[in-house]
Amino acid sequence: STRGAANFSAFSGAMAAKRVLAQSLAREFGPAGVHVAHVVVDGPIDTPFVRQLVGAETAEGMAAKGALLEPDAIAEMYWMLHRQRRTAWTHELDLRPYCEKF
Repeated sequence: STRGAANFSAFSGAMAAKRVLAQSLAREFGPAGVHVAHVVVDGPIDTPFVRQLVGAETAEGMAAKGALLEPDAIAEMYWMLHRQRRTAWTHELDLRPYCEKF
């Protein structure tokens, strides 16, 4: 996530540092043709771990309303980043379910 929240100060600081590191790496290596992107995956991913964590019934409800990020959809976005032309590189990409509040 790129936003701060109450009771998440340590997490927010770490995420901000990661974002700035990606910016620095992009400026350092971009001129050499290296595409550096900061990808924010902001939400639960539909994996066996998450399904076990929240329980099968809750996971099914979340999936039915589109509240779980699908791994294949995430992979498509990474593939899109890989295939981008140098004339229009994405530096930051936020991935979240449409119903996520941000």
